[in-house]
Amino acid sequence: MATIVTNSSENKPNQPAPAGARLFGMLAEFETPGDLMAAAEKVRDAGYKRWDCHTPFAVHGLDGAMGIQRTWLPIFVFFAGATGTTVAFLLQAFTNSWSLSAWAGVWVTGYPFLISGKPAMSLPAFIPVMFELTILFSALACVKLMFLFNGLPQLYHPLFKSNRFRRATNDRFFISIEARDPKFLPKKTEEFLRSLDPIAVEAVEE
Repeated sequence: MATIVTNSSENKPNQPAPAGARLFGMLAEFETPGDLMAAAEKVRDAGYKRWDCHTPFAVHGLDGAMGIQRTWLPIFVFFAGATGTTVAFLLQAFTNSWSLSAWAGVWVTGYPFLISGKPAMSLPAFIPVMFELTILFSALACVKLMFLFNGLPQLYHPLFKSNRFRRATNDRFFISIEARDPKFLPKKTEEFLRSLDPIAVEAVEE
């Protein structure tokens, strides 16, 4: 469970954590996007690495305030699309060829159509399939890698134990710093978060 370290009078603390529970991290609550942005910049400058911001809606400029670098996802998607293009071309080149023996040294026959002098290698005829496989490979790679990079699916998170955190989908803004961060020390991290002038600071157990 979560234990309130600092709380305003309008909110009741959660039940104390059970004995032996491990600390997940610290959670700070803010009232406005501007307060969150200013606090995020200070957390970034303090050198914390394992932390995140939680908002009920997208906050413009928050990525920069957190120091988040541009994702590698577009590069992987580009290579996935290029792979789809290559696979489509080779598939059609093989199926329209007389034999693969000249390429691979084995007797593998394609499915050529010898109609009205149609060439075996006709790039314009290949374009529809090349386009479709490019889109297919790119889309599948994008979705799968997005889930992988974001650690999804994740049906449970320790922050769900916090009663305060329920307002993260309504009208409150939060910063969480995980205990596995190299700079994390419970007392110092709590004092640091207090210095950001939040509404409350909460210790969250796993």
